[in-house]
This record gives sequence, structure tokens and C-alpha cells, in this order.
Amino acid sequence: MTLSFLPLAGGLLLLLIAASALVRGAAALALRFGLSPLVVGLTVVAFGTSAPELVVSVQATRSGAGGIAAGNVVGSTIAWGSPSRSSR
Repeated sequence: MTLSFLPLAGGLLLLLIAASALVRGAAALALRFGLSPLVVGLTVVAFGTSAPELVVSVQATRSGAGGIAAGNVVGSTIAWGSPSRSSR
């Protein structure tokens, strides 16, 4: 039973390390090019956090599971607020 939690714990550890590396890299990129950290945050970090969803959707569509791709889009819309709610 305990061994089944090891992959989960390892995945969470890798997630923390990768997220930290993403933020440090984005900050270094901003400094290197003289950009505002806000600009880098809105572009590089936003793409980095959306890339896994893009990969999952593309793979699902290519394998014929379009429902997963559609669910991914719907889930993202629900999580971040629907366009009609954000325009108010």
C-alpha cells in the first residue's frame, strides 16, 4: 500500500522542482532582455503552464479520442471563468 504512494510523492516533488525552475528561468529571461517581469509572466510562464494541456489535447485528437480534447477545453474554461463572466 505504501509503495503505491511513492509515484505520487515523486511526481509532486518533480512538479515543485520544475515549477521553481520555470519561475527562476522566466525571471532570468526578463533580466537578460530588460523586460518587465509582468510581460514575461504573461507570456513565457503562461505558455509554460498551458503547454501540457496542449500536448494532451493534440495526442487525444490524434488517437481518435476527441472527447478528451473537448473536455480539456471545457475544464480549462470552467477553471478560469467563462468568457461571459469575465467580460462583466
